[in-house]
Amino acid sequence: MLLAGAGGFIGTCCRYLTNRLYLTYFKTTLPVATFTVNILGCFIVGLILGLLNKSGIVNPRLNAFLIVGFCGGFTTFSTFSYETLTLGTNGELFISLIYVAASIIVGLIAVWSGLIISR
Repeated sequence: MLLAGAGGFIGTCCRYLTNRLYLTYFKTTLPVATFTVNILGCFIVGLILGLLNKSGIVNPRLNAFLIVGFCGGFTTFSTFSYETLTLGTNGELFISLIYVAASIIVGLIAVWSGLIISR
């Protein structure tokens, strides 16, 4: 639990810094920071799982720290859901649908890419 918490702390800090970076340098109402961390998190999960499978390493502590902790703290389904709802209720229904579809499709491609690269 402490390893997952430590990984989550680091992941959450990275997500916060990514959000601050986007707010500072990219003036947009689109939820690009959340999209970025979610897709990057998908890629990292695929990469880590692929590397662990390739090496034959089965380490629940490493999994707790990297996958559950870091990636769990770095990515965010709740913010994704809130931003999607906000776009829809603000009259941006088409954009919200594109955001959902792109997040799912690109997220799956990112996990797959991570797995492929790790081979």
